Amino acid sequence: MKKIILTILLAATITIPSAADDEMPNISPTAYYTTEDGGEEENANYSGNAPLKGRFVANPTNAEGWSASYEWRFVHENETKPYLVRYEEDTEYTFTTAGSHNIVLYATFTRGDEVIEFRDEYWDGTYPLRVTISESKLEMPNAFSPNGDDRNEEYKAKTYSSLVEFHAYIFNRWGQKLFEWTDPSKGWDGKYKGTPVKQGVYYVLVEAKGADGRRYRIKRDVNLITGFTSEETETTNTGE
Repeated sequence: MKKIILTILLAATITIPSAADDEMPNISPTAYYTTEDGGEEENANYSGNAPLKGRFVANPTNAEGWSASYEWRFVHENETKPYLVRYEEDTEYTFTTAGSHNIVLYATFTRGDEVIEFRDEYWDGTYPLRVTISESKLEMPNAFSPNGDDRNEEYKAKTYSSLVEFHAYIFNRWGQKLFEWTDPSKGWDGKYKGTPVKQGVYYVLVEAKGADGRRYRIKRDVNLITGFTSEETETTNTGE
């Protein structure tokens, strides 16, 4: 018997109302991204900072009784060859490269001599799933005040985005390492082995890499100040 090839266009579902078993399989590719607060957001065109975790779901329907195969293709924008191909029905990937990424799903359903394909024609005229990773940024402050007023209590990155590597070290004036950390959202609380250090000048060394390939090596003084409160600072700023 000659093989019948059916192609579904533009995500339209072909159904035969007379019998539910004759409804054709369909897919509805969906993307979910882990947000900075740890939640998850569904979005077909998402922008965020690296590292960004994405979860991609095929959402097949009417597929019972059919053999299915899936092919997720991840492609840099303005390129045609995928840099990553995954063959699961649902897959996850963490984006660590700046720029725009297009994600498409190819799927094939087979039942006997019937074949239904979702390939280039399926995506022709519609947009792929897309995620854009921002360029990197990193700024470190020169002072902090761990004095118990709940403001500026930790020494940590002033601003940062799309960092795929990060390692920071705090040293005293004699070159002794007091603290180190690898999460740019965290920082130093002004203590060494649980005991607050004295007010004074310390030193930070930061080595980091951005999703855009940029390398950071920051060395600077860190002024640890405990002799004033935020209220006193605000009064000083008024000129009084």
